[in-house]
Amino acid sequence: MTQTFVHPYIPNTAPETHAEMLAAVGAASVEDFYADVPEDLRLRRPLDVPAPLPAEQDLARHVRGILAQNRTTEERLSFLGAGTYNHYVPAVVDEVIRRSEFLTAYAGEPYEDHGRFQALFEYQSLMAELLAMDVVNVPTYDGYQAAATGLAMAGRLTGRGVVLAVSDVLPEKDSKVRDYTRADLEIERIPTAGGIADLAALRARLSDDVAAVWIETPSFTGAVETQLREIAEAAHAAGAVVVVGTDPIGYGVLTPPALQGADIVTGDIQSLGLHQWFGGAHAGFVAVHDEPRFVMEMPSRLFGLESTDVPGEYGFGDVAYDRTSFAHREEGKEWVGTAAALWGIAAGVHLALMGPQGMADLGELLLARTAYAQRQLAAIPGVALGDDALHLREFTVRFDSARAADVVTALRAQGIEPGVVVDERTLLVCVTEATSASDIDRLAAALATAIDPEEQDACDALSDDGKEETK
Repeated sequence: MTQTFVHPYIPNTAPETHAEMLAAVGAASVEDFYADVPEDLRLRRPLDVPAPLPAEQDLARHVRGILAQNRTTEERLSFLGAGTYNHYVPAVVDEVIRRSEFLTAYAGEPYEDHGRFQALFEYQSLMAELLAMDVVNVPTYDGYQAAATGLAMAGRLTGRGVVLAVSDVLPEKDSKVRDYTRADLEIERIPTAGGIADLAALRARLSDDVAAVWIETPSFTGAVETQLREIAEAAHAAGAVVVVGTDPIGYGVLTPPALQGADIVTGDIQSLGLHQWFGGAHAGFVAVHDEPRFVMEMPSRLFGLESTDVPGEYGFGDVAYDRTSFAHREEGKEWVGTAAALWGIAAGVHLALMGPQGMADLGELLLARTAYAQRQLAAIPGVALGDDALHLREFTVRFDSARAADVVTALRAQGIEPGVVVDERTLLVCVTEATSASDIDRLAAALATAIDPEEQDACDALSDDGKEETK
């Protein structure tokens, strides 16, 4: 700020209090606290906000006007994914989590809230069954944090400082994970081959400085890693931990990473009963085998059966609490704060409703819809698939001559969100069980027209001929 403003009710805005606080932490000015923020991210100008509004109703009207510009993926035909997905949410999921005993409690507070603890224990148990793992934590903020935590655990377990990323990682996730782990870990990327890991390149790079091999499956482009067992064998031979980032939506039909050698499995539960909304409700999970050396490195809360103050009595509560930053405070191995507990309950309700057969049916449907969409779009002249890997839910298409951004603009005018632009010629397309075959056909037709204006002319001519015949 360029001017000194002393707020009547905030004492630390007074200049003398400012000076005292700066002296206590050894900073010359407030600017010192922002030294790590890159200059290109600094605003260096006043915020673009409206003039002060005189009344609350004026502010409400202003905000409603801004929000009215939003369009949900329920209003448009959407093929958007890239981390937040338009899966169907059964009505009972929302009904349960809107109940006051779940909606208003904070992270299980009051901390003797055993009913809430049991609900989260049930979520953990259902996730463990789906992932073929033994121990699953109470949800963290999101899948980004969960992935970073999994890698940090691997660094502590091995005492090493290098992570080999062998998959195509969602750029936003890659950025956050690197930021979270940069104090202790260096992440090296090994380029993929055909959408999946380059196993030969990985084997050539593995050495005694590698803490973890990081695999994303499905990857940023939706590719399912089919060499996970071989990757795990090579990583373990070099003394590295195998950390897998995944989406649990497909494990009713796909083989879980834990059965292919993964030591730590992380991911996001947005696909399990959480709406896409405007960026989604997100929560992360970390799953490990029932081995003390892994369990005791998990920094987040675990709920299970614990003894009470009454001899012989048990109830649901924190287990192995001494692992956490709640117990150790500043001496903790890794800080974990507020859990996204409500979203864990939502995912638990969703998994209980689906059951094993429901998750299997959903997985098969997603694979089938993805393959159908790939086939329909690849049949369009001037469009090719990004790779020939097995894909779940997402895949890329590459245009010979059209620009991806232009395609998005053209189809958006028709009420279609065709996907996320990856680069000038590449589009990331997502389909879910909420995407019908006719939706995919509509996308294919609109896409063919958008990249070939002559086809539009032909369609218009046919339409005109049809009108003449009906006269």
